Amino acid sequence: MKKNNMSSENYDPENKLRELGIELPDPPNPVANYVNGVRSGNLIFLAGKGPKRPDGSEITGKLGAGVSIETGYEAARLAAINQLAVLKEMLGNLNRVKQVVKVLSMVNSDPTFIDQPKVINGFSDLIVEVFGDRGLHARSAVGMASLPREQAVEVEMIVEVSD
Repeated sequence: MKKNNMSSENYDPENKLRELGIELPDPPNPVANYVNGVRSGNLIFLAGKGPKRPDGSEITGKLGAGVSIETGYEAARLAAINQLAVLKEMLGNLNRVKQVVKVLSMVNSDPTFIDQPKVINGFSDLIVEVFGDRGLHARSAVGMASLPREQAVEVEMIVEVSD
């Protein structure tokens, strides 16, 4: 992951999203008995989000069995956009993000597929692009036998925020 220095004086993730042409969708609603995120102290724990498009459709299928790394990368990027939408709804302004701390990413994988990190770079690359060095995070990228609704990826995130 390359460093993207964004000093405090020019730290503006909201503006960065505009520069990238990304309009955050309404946050996806939870699909079961949970909430999108929980704040504890200065940490926000975000529930897993997948690659849902604004029209409600999702990128589905198994990596290594019909879904390419490139399509998986795009799925992970969509998951990042959905997490940013949840975070913005919770905070009101993404400029309150002090540090993206940890990302847990799950990839719907054929048992022989071993390139989960390449897929999840779609998530990490966008997070670092939006938050600069504050977006650099610890990460796990693991393969799963299946994911809800056959989605290609699901990603959780822990974020430190300021008041």
